[in-house]
Amino acid sequence: MEDPDIARRKKTPTVTERMLKAVETVLDDDQAMEPVVIDLNGKASYADYMIIASGRNARHLGAMTQHLEEKLKAAGSTKVRIEGKSVGDWVLIDGGDVIVHLFRPEIRKQYALEKMWGMELPAETASGLAATA
Repeated sequence: MEDPDIARRKKTPTVTERMLKAVETVLDDDQAMEPVVIDLNGKASYADYMIIASGRNARHLGAMTQHLEEKLKAAGSTKVRIEGKSVGDWVLIDGGDVIVHLFRPEIRKQYALEKMWGMELPAETASGLAATA
């Protein structure tokens, strides 16, 4: 029979799991395009998860960045660092164990970060047909 404390801890989400869920919720609520979650456990020491998504334009990326910063802090990330927000092509949000890359579709296609981790680019990004309005 399992110790009740162990069973309770298994059901309680970790800070990393709460951060990942917060990111997924924001990206869904903000209508991010083609989000991809990459599990980095055992592959990288700097984070547990990397999320890559696209936004329609710089304004969309800025809004998602602001929402992600707020939600990551609320989920337990003590330091959220952001790079590239002022440029609006590629924004890096470092929440510690969860890293988020937000791109305009054409920039995402250019860098193809998914391929670095052995994943295929989403179909619309790969074909260049993603909306860029």
